[in-house]
Amino acid sequence: MMFWSDHDMSGWGYAGMVIGMVLFWALIIVAIVALIRSSTGSAQTRSIPQLPPYTESPEQVLAARFARGEIDEAEYQHRLAVLRGATPR
Repeated sequence: MMFWSDHDMSGWGYAGMVIGMVLFWALIIVAIVALIRSSTGSAQTRSIPQLPPYTESPEQVLAARFARGEIDEAEYQHRLAVLRGATPR
């Protein structure tokens, strides 16, 4: 008694071929992209952009916040005392 009618592939054989070809071409494309990136990546310097140096002192920032009305006079005096190292009242 025969379990198959012919020596042809079933649907699973064709599905395996399709999956294999997709994986093959994906691997080829990934290899090409990795090769291009490695060859051009060494010439480029990838660094974090530097911020300009901060020129205002903390007291000037605090005074600007007080001038804009973000904090009241009591909070300004308290924070100024903390910045200068004095014990706040």
